Amino acid sequence: MSNIQLTVDELNKLKPIDIITSEAVRSRFIQIYDTLWGVGTGLPAYEKESVYFNAILRDKEKLQKATNFSIFTSFIDLAVCGLSLEPGVRALCYLQGRNFCVGQDGSGRKLYEGRLVLTISGYGELVLRARSGQIRHADNPVLVYEEDGFSFTDQGGQKQVSYTLNLPHKSNHIVAAYLRITRCDGSIDYAVMLEEDWLRLKGYSEENNKYFDREKNQWVKQANELYVSNDGGIDTGFLCAKLIKHAFKTYPKVRIGKAELESQQSDEGQADIEAFYNVCGQQPAEVPAVSPARETAYGNQPDMSAGVTVDPAADADDGTF
Repeated sequence: MSNIQLTVDELNKLKPIDIITSEAVRSRFIQIYDTLWGVGTGLPAYEKESVYFNAILRDKEKLQKATNFSIFTSFIDLAVCGLSLEPGVRALCYLQGRNFCVGQDGSGRKLYEGRLVLTISGYGELVLRARSGQIRHADNPVLVYEEDGFSFTDQGGQKQVSYTLNLPHKSNHIVAAYLRITRCDGSIDYAVMLEEDWLRLKGYSEENNKYFDREKNQWVKQANELYVSNDGGIDTGFLCAKLIKHAFKTYPKVRIGKAELESQQSDEGQADIEAFYNVCGQQPAEVPAVSPARETAYGNQPDMSAGVTVDPAADADDGTF
């Protein structure tokens, strides 16, 4: 294991756009990727992901306001998760600017710090859970319209969905959505969302995005436009992403480093995962050896051939920038 030295001071001297291309960060990424995913896999992964990463920073200049350390950890999280920032309708993960409260000033006003966070989409989570052996496969989400036949039962923990497609869908009114998941033991699980569920989420979105209109002298609530962009109803792609996002809330956690899952935020194993970042406050230190913990694929991988647009800024907890 080679010695790779890096300090916070060294990171802070770099421009945000130069962090990923620095030799120390390049070597750290390749070392971790080789350790977790197989010798020789780190270099091609770095060459691809560094291009995607910096292209996003250049395209979205606001993300460059994040701390240099958070830019570094977000890039390293790509190596920890083994996912890709490759853009597309089924993006596995994306970069998100988040505002974190870091204290208060003398008058009690909250002080915020911008940080970059690697956020794993529902589709990326499907890959992680299939890779870790939690599931074999997840079918494409199914949207249920007002004209269709649909019922959902849960008897003794055995979930069953009955669905009948009735065409044409003249109303364009979606009343439910479900996802069929095949567990690693061959059993079937269903994730179901009803219209009342996303209307509740819409209410949360209105609260999170409300602003004060000085001209009207009143608060204005405004939900994410994707809740009403489909002739007044929820966008179909947005709904599919929400369904996947909420399907795994009760499943065991997976290794994601400091990244965030759309479905849940995990801090399990953070004490052990710190060795991956190992950036010192003042003096450089040697990167400790990391025991290989490579996960192997189990069963069929989720179909990634077509899909929907994932909204990266939806329902942020601390605000985005």
